[in-house]
Amino acid sequence: MQSAVSVVLCTVPPDSGPALADRLLEARLVACVNLVGPIESRFWWEGRIDEAEELLMVLKTTRDRVPELIERLAEWHPYDVPEALELPVDRGFVPYLDWVAQSCRRAPD
Repeated sequence: MQSAVSVVLCTVPPDSGPALADRLLEARLVACVNLVGPIESRFWWEGRIDEAEELLMVLKTTRDRVPELIERLAEWHPYDVPEALELPVDRGFVPYLDWVAQSCRRAPD
């Protein structure tokens, strides 16, 4: 049985992570955000290897909310090119998957 839940990975500067997480939660784009770290990231940027201390945001959401979540990350994230990688969840504990789905429902207008 395939679920309707996805995990999105996104790195963020440590001083931006909590506020961005709260903003995504308030918009009901995610049911839960884990802020992991700090972590050391090394990456290619503007033709050279760079490094940064970051937090890894593990965002739990529904597949139908992923496009808007990625749009908001692009808009609200401090980076010009934020990481936003969707990992579809094939299965999991059904009550948890149901909770994610319920938590990501759009608020009534």
